[in-house]
Amino acid sequence: MDIKILVATHKKYWMPDDSVYLPIQVGAALHPALGYVPDNTGDNISAQNPNYCELTALYWAWKNLDCQYIGLCHYRRYFGRKVHTKDIEKKKKAIFHRADYERFLQKYDVILPVKRNYYIETVRSQYEHAHYKKDLDEVEKIISEKYPGYSDAFTRVMNRRSLHILNMFVMKKSLFDEYCTWLFDILFELEKRTDLSGYDTYEARLFGFMSERLFNVWLERQNLKTCEVPVVFMENIDWPKKIAEFLKRKITGKR
Repeated sequence: MDIKILVATHKKYWMPDDSVYLPIQVGAALHPALGYVPDNTGDNISAQNPNYCELTALYWAWKNLDCQYIGLCHYRRYFGRKVHTKDIEKKKKAIFHRADYERFLQKYDVILPVKRNYYIETVRSQYEHAHYKKDLDEVEKIISEKYPGYSDAFTRVMNRRSLHILNMFVMKKSLFDEYCTWLFDILFELEKRTDLSGYDTYEARLFGFMSERLFNVWLERQNLKTCEVPVVFMENIDWPKKIAEFLKRKITGKR
């Protein structure tokens, strides 16, 4: 199988020694070269990386990469076998290789990360507490205008308490192309309607945050056979800090 798994990165980092992975420097138009494939060649939106995050790699691949299957991981996050360890070497060994992807893709249309459960939040309320409610409302409006067939899917996803996050996936390139056509049409319209001048650097990553939700909306309308697999986090997660930040956002919220 001709599979390319993009590994989005903005800095030098350890990379798996497997030809299935394609390290790609995001925001290459704004920073010195790292020696990885840059996202600023051909048709690209590399200079918009502060707002689009890893989506600049997706856009580049959509417009410039020829392969049969495509996926996205991050320099700190990979699909792999579930491990309970802080040992970095054991984590490296748990990361999927080409044969693992081939085995799954023979059975499934899309490989996805295990959903994150919000438990006390819906997808909508979590976004509204963590980011700006008006942006989610505007996306809902754009979908109703440009893709009304997705409005019910949007509502269903927003009312759930779990979500595929991280923008991680593996699927056929032809399917990926369909997704990108839909996604970037919505996000570019949102960009036209949004003034980011008052946003801090975190909230300015608006289109990256929004795409995590939209990916789930798009999946909701597709009749695809999917599987969920664990994500190997190369760096340890400070869960107490993340929970504290979550509770703070829930209390203070965003306007």
